Amino acid sequence: MDLIIPKDYDPKLNVIETQKAIRYIRETFQDEFGKELNLTRLSAPMFVEKGTGLNDNLNGVEKPVSFTMQDMPGKTIEIVHSLAKWKRLALKRYGFELHTGLYTNMNAIRKDENLDNIHSIYVDQWDWEKIISKEERTTATLESTVKTIFKVIKHMEHEVWYKFPKAVHHLPDEIHFVTTQELEDEFPTLTPKEREDAITKRYGAVFLMQIGGKLKSGQRHDGRAPDYDDWKLNGDILFWYEPLQHALEISSMGIRVSEDSMRAQLKDAHAEDRAQLPFHKMLLNGELPYTIGGGIGQSRLCMLLLGKAHVGEVQASVWPQAMIDKCYANHIQIL
Repeated sequence: MDLIIPKDYDPKLNVIETQKAIRYIRETFQDEFGKELNLTRLSAPMFVEKGTGLNDNLNGVEKPVSFTMQDMPGKTIEIVHSLAKWKRLALKRYGFELHTGLYTNMNAIRKDENLDNIHSIYVDQWDWEKIISKEERTTATLESTVKTIFKVIKHMEHEVWYKFPKAVHHLPDEIHFVTTQELEDEFPTLTPKEREDAITKRYGAVFLMQIGGKLKSGQRHDGRAPDYDDWKLNGDILFWYEPLQHALEISSMGIRVSEDSMRAQLKDAHAEDRAQLPFHKMLLNGELPYTIGGGIGQSRLCMLLLGKAHVGEVQASVWPQAMIDKCYANHIQIL
């Protein structure tokens, strides 16, 4: 359990006021975000059947919560880690056209998460996916989309300031783009997370690109599943978060794998056996659209805009009693 207690922390809003702010942020952001990216809201599953290849393997070591059903004997059902692959299949199934897409409320359980100020076993985010052409699988497309998302987040800052002026946490005016290799070149003696902190503190907001592949050092900046993001065309939106004195990731996103990039990444990750799963077969056969997509943390965004010290102030989950006690002793109102 790693817990940061900001000095002289003042939550600004009480629990009831915080709940009103959370509702306002969630409802307003998804409407504006959907309009800016031409996305339609869809309902999405909380669990999928094991063996379809649809669940997110994250770093490859986290085990999903699973169960069996009375009416489906012999089948194992898994609670999703994310909807990264389900969304791409949904775009095909529901007949979405070029430059249109979907977003959905994604709720997941990641039971192997290490709990701290920003990590919970309960994950709530807006998962989104949009169809692009093969020719648009470029860095320019990625950066343009990131700038649009950043613009919506900045607009939300002003909206929250208008409604809850004493609580709003102010954000930088621009987002800076940098690759993981550029970070390793500049900070070779720092760990990947220390590099993220250093560059985000410098610029305020950063889109850290190209996560998953090996760097010149032979190490990976961070793990990424090999079967949804293209490791050369993905990244994380990070904000320097003054209350906790480190970078806060708001979104992981990217242009999704093509047939060639998935084949190469499966080989790199020693996961070529996944090529036999139904989803992967469809992709390798060219039956799925080319897409860009990602997830935007709902609780993380509320934390960021309201200057909260702990994700438990903006979502209800399960926490160690020692963490709860220490938070309450320091005016951190865990739900």
